[in-house]
Amino acid sequence: MLNVMKRLWQDEQGQDLIEYTLLMAFVALASAALFINSGASVSAIWSTSNTQLSTAASAAS
Repeated sequence: MLNVMKRLWQDEQGQDLIEYTLLMAFVALASAALFINSGASVSAIWSTSNTQLSTAASAAS
């Protein structure tokens, strides 16, 4: 039983998969945080663009 535990502790076969999974989870969380915080900025840009396009359309008519 002790030998089985030693082999299990020293086995590094699945280590790469775990590391890549953790890295992917970190990237996903960081991306989600950026997209959540950028929502207000996108809304403000869209509002400004809409106002300017409406003004330009009125002036062109």
